[in-house]
Amino acid sequence: MIETKIKTMSEDVPSPSAALAQAKGPSLAAALTEADMHRIAPTRGDRLFLVLSIFIGGLSGLLVVCFRISIDWLRVLLLGSVPHPGQYRLLFAPMLVGLLVGLLVKFFFPQARGSGINQTKAALYIYNGYISARTMIGKFMTSAMAIGSGQSLGPEDPSLQIGAGIASLVARRLHLTRERLRLFAPVGAAAGLAAAFNAPISAILFVIEEVIGAWSAAVLGSIVLAAVSSVVVARAFWGPQAMFSIPAVTLRDNQELLAYAALGVVGGVAAVLFSKLLGSLRPWLRALPEWSQVLQPAGAGLLVGCVGFLGFPEVMGAGYSTIDRAMHGEYLWHVLLALAVLKILATTISFSSGTPGGMFAPTLFIGAMLGASVGSFEKHFFPHLTGSIGSYALVGMGVLFAGFLRVPLTSVFMVFEVSGNYSIVLPVILANTIAYLLARSMQPVPIFEQLTIQDGLNLPSMEEAREETALRIEDALHPFERETFSGKDTPALISSKTADQKTDAILIRCSDNRWYVLTPGELTKIIQSGTGVDEPIENLLPKNRVPYLFPDLPLNETLAYFQRWPVLPIVNRAVSGLLEGVVSQADVLRCYQEHAHSS
Repeated sequence: MIETKIKTMSEDVPSPSAALAQAKGPSLAAALTEADMHRIAPTRGDRLFLVLSIFIGGLSGLLVVCFRISIDWLRVLLLGSVPHPGQYRLLFAPMLVGLLVGLLVKFFFPQARGSGINQTKAALYIYNGYISARTMIGKFMTSAMAIGSGQSLGPEDPSLQIGAGIASLVARRLHLTRERLRLFAPVGAAAGLAAAFNAPISAILFVIEEVIGAWSAAVLGSIVLAAVSSVVVARAFWGPQAMFSIPAVTLRDNQELLAYAALGVVGGVAAVLFSKLLGSLRPWLRALPEWSQVLQPAGAGLLVGCVGFLGFPEVMGAGYSTIDRAMHGEYLWHVLLALAVLKILATTISFSSGTPGGMFAPTLFIGAMLGASVGSFEKHFFPHLTGSIGSYALVGMGVLFAGFLRVPLTSVFMVFEVSGNYSIVLPVILANTIAYLLARSMQPVPIFEQLTIQDGLNLPSMEEAREETALRIEDALHPFERETFSGKDTPALISSKTADQKTDAILIRCSDNRWYVLTPGELTKIIQSGTGVDEPIENLLPKNRVPYLFPDLPLNETLAYFQRWPVLPIVNRAVSGLLEGVVSQADVLRCYQEHAHSS
């Protein structure tokens, strides 16, 4: 959840979350009142938020289509329709355009540096969702120029920031609240990434896994609407077909899983190598004199151009056509390995120089080349195995995605969506898991967190957040060792039985199986009033009861209620009203302190 706010609970008006907790109880008496339903029902602002999400999705889709068309147009203009080794334009185009990009980034669009993912996270967590129109325009222009001229970068990450930027701009124009403004950044980010990938599910999962770290129903609904609407717009221009196509794969021999497992190992090692190179070269270049930063994109363009000029123009740009050719077995295995290694070097140089552009496409390229090389090797030395080179290339894309970008769930669905092929689910899950675990063990700090640290920012680590152990109510729960009372008991009876006890809470189980926590002071006031001393105590209590709280709920859900009640009864989910134990504020604080010391 983007922001957690603990609000003080009033004595007589439960919050919507409390009402929902009550409604989860097994008793019909826990049904929501009409007032509760009114508070829980979507407000006009909520409905407007959903409508705006659709609008932002469509607008982001249009911008991403224009962005991709600009890249393709510039690529043909600068490098030719079919670049081949020996063309001098492969040397001069990326160098000269790199110089122009360096000048623009240095003097006009300083926030356009980088891939766009960490910048979007910074906008979310530091700047309350603010992304300036200048940054969005600069990202569009400089990334299109850099990728179109042959820099070894991809369009997906910038598309994410462009989508977040247009969402931020719309939210500011409508004068939405700060909370809404913050929520719109990931909504636009998902829309931009979904249009760039033509993959709404992967975009949704990536934004949840890497940008916001968690989700709530309201945020998820808006992200889904924005992603779907952006893909609908993009497909109106590009068609519904998947980005890559391979024949259906049938796993007939389980021995082939060993080859996919080996691909997971290869991909995990390659991901660590890629990450270490980026983590070393980028801070070294940033430590050079400030004037050199203007020239670094030009130098990177010249080096990448040399790779293309001397024999491997496939390394330049995003490389989608090369990925498709590798999937159809058009390269020998040693050529594929060379392309993978050169792409790692070219992308490291381009990205470290501060040239705007993303790492998604290079990651897919490297993974596809490694996967296709493993598939070609297998075909040559183990011809009895039935896997196609295309299937290995496709699995390789997911493997490097999981190992390098550290988004294991997104990596699985990404493979399915970009190929439209769901027949390789077992190899994908196996290889991706191996690559992810191996990369984590060899390189504990993910690449996005490395870049965050290098930029001097303190953004949350999503991988660490996923691994954190959530404290639950059962961790602070303890038995209630005193006598509990029925709602039919009279105040006089309760007073006589508790007169000699030192207690700050009296637990009463009412006839509707709901619990009420009565303090000794409240009991004294009832008796001193002189009215209803011999009536059932539940007739004299306020209408609101302690909300339903269960042992498996998050521990922080208890904090809002301690101002009203000294202890909270925790009940069983299966048996209505059955008391599991109680929790006090001191118990909760002690539990958090012990957890902090242990970690």
